[in-house]
Amino acid sequence: MKSVPFQPTRSSLDTIELSRMDTLLSESTSDQLRQIFTDRELVECGQEPDRLKNAAGRFAAKQACRKLFPVESALGVITAVDFEIRLSATGPGRMEPSVAARTVLDRHRIADIRVSVTRSGTTVSAQALADSKRTEVPWFGKLIYYILPWRRGIVLANLGRVFGDVLPELEIRRIAQAYYAHIARSFMDFVRLRLMSPERRKQWVRVENAESPIRAHNQGRGLLLLTGHMGNWEVATVVGIGQFPQYRNIFHFVRRPLKPKWLNDLITRRFQRSGFGSIAKRGSLDTILELLKAGSIVGFVFDQHAGKGDGIPVDFFGHPAGTFKSLALIALDTGAPVIPASCWREPDGSHVLRFEEPLPLIECEDVGDAIRQNTRAYNAVLERMLLRHPEQWIWMHRRWKISDKPAPVRK
Repeated sequence: MKSVPFQPTRSSLDTIELSRMDTLLSESTSDQLRQIFTDRELVECGQEPDRLKNAAGRFAAKQACRKLFPVESALGVITAVDFEIRLSATGPGRMEPSVAARTVLDRHRIADIRVSVTRSGTTVSAQALADSKRTEVPWFGKLIYYILPWRRGIVLANLGRVFGDVLPELEIRRIAQAYYAHIARSFMDFVRLRLMSPERRKQWVRVENAESPIRAHNQGRGLLLLTGHMGNWEVATVVGIGQFPQYRNIFHFVRRPLKPKWLNDLITRRFQRSGFGSIAKRGSLDTILELLKAGSIVGFVFDQHAGKGDGIPVDFFGHPAGTFKSLALIALDTGAPVIPASCWREPDGSHVLRFEEPLPLIECEDVGDAIRQNTRAYNAVLERMLLRHPEQWIWMHRRWKISDKPAPVRK
């Protein structure tokens, strides 16, 4: 398969006539305009006489951004309102993406989009310039990839499923090499952790948005954490949550034993010493319900394959994947809030443990449909978290066992 150089930037253009923009503004209701512009954009467009030109500039910039992603735009994954345009009188403007747009940018490995607007007579034109991310690979990542290629075929196949239609082979291989470097760093993290003082540990792991789980837990219905194998989850969890001693002994994680056994035993002992309980995935429903009733916090590591008895086929990055249905079932039964949590390693070697806001519970007359819709929503959250730092996910896991058709790779 021939490698394709990873392009550092790509751009697109769009032009709109002022007369067309005038018609759009005059004939559209406020609700229709909010399908194109955000509330902040509508305020910044101002009043006459500049409103028309300001709106036209933003509209052209939005269309230029959408043209960078023709497939997602055609499918309705992203629309004009997903790109909020902040124009500047002194230089190029900038684009602030919605959650949906940020997910698309991350999958295409786009760090940012710069926009510039030009007004000429009766038209307004805009250019969108996308700055691509380039995965940096340390030398030992390349060495492990070539010398000790543990499950390299599975890693590349999984990366192909997620990125094969949007990234060239060269960049996919770089992500794979960075992933092997991440594994090596994770083992070194365990060694460093044992040698660190309590004060140094606090500096090593930063907790973001801790207010979200604290507020949710105060509702008195227990709390469900949705997470996956991102970053060095074991280290970030032990150190990050350890900064909140009031929650010691009320955290419990539903885990499948790791291989090899010595590694699983090591992590389990460290969890227990830190005040975390460990719950087996199978036969634990009654235990989880009792823990939630008592006000405990139960974490679900949600990104592993689930067989027919435990899971249902739900899309994960557009491919059917056996996904655990227990989290949705428990959330629907108990009303306990579900909060996503993820972690990643920063370039300086420190770690971040981040909590998101609670996910809305999807309720339907048909329980099976409610379970499926909530489970898909959980997978969508995992997709967004994974794409932030794709080199720090477990690509060697066979996540798509029920969908083993090879994915296309862009040439």
